[in-house]
Amino acid sequence: MIKNNDMAARTANFLLTVKAVKLNNEHPFTWASGRKSPIYCDNRVTLSYPEIRTFIRQHFVDVIRDTWGDVDVIAGVATGGIAQGALVAQELGKPFVYVRSEQKSHGLTNQIEGEVHEGQSVVVIEDLVSTGKSSLIAVRALREKGCHVKGMAAIFTYGLKVASDNFEKENVELQTLTNYDTLIQVAKEQDYIRPEDLESLSAWRLNPEKWSDDHMNA
Repeated sequence: MIKNNDMAARTANFLLTVKAVKLNNEHPFTWASGRKSPIYCDNRVTLSYPEIRTFIRQHFVDVIRDTWGDVDVIAGVATGGIAQGALVAQELGKPFVYVRSEQKSHGLTNQIEGEVHEGQSVVVIEDLVSTGKSSLIAVRALREKGCHVKGMAAIFTYGLKVASDNFEKENVELQTLTNYDTLIQVAKEQDYIRPEDLESLSAWRLNPEKWSDDHMNA
């Protein structure tokens, strides 16, 4: 969910300006899952730009205060949410932890790095949400420690139905600074993408699995 349309448009503009988001219908990107996609997001690049980094940090802070109020701990999802989460925790003056996708196989075998305690309220920070699978692993790990996860804030979401279904099933509220629809609209206004590519981008959003299968077999 997005509460501020101006924030969403400005965030999308920043992501496009620094090419954190790349669009390519002719040569699709391959995700870690092996699926093909006409869009690829690398929001880590925003950390290299102080103005954008500060904008994202402050709007995360605003979203957290407006949506969930006070919180005991900020948690980042490894790896993309670690730096963003630490910046937010610093601004709020709150403890910070980060959550791995699984326990380490060595050392202390931690999945959660840092200290959390039963009964603490937590907001989770993520850089982007695709299906929500890795993001929700972090939520479950925190809940297993007895934490009350108030919700998750992310820079960007693809807005896939599978993600919204997963978040609803886990009863986790997701707030994002921008999303796929806003990004495509801003990209179109800036001639970042060709009009003839819009149909393909829309088809991917509606059915990413079929779009990927079609392009893998092309």
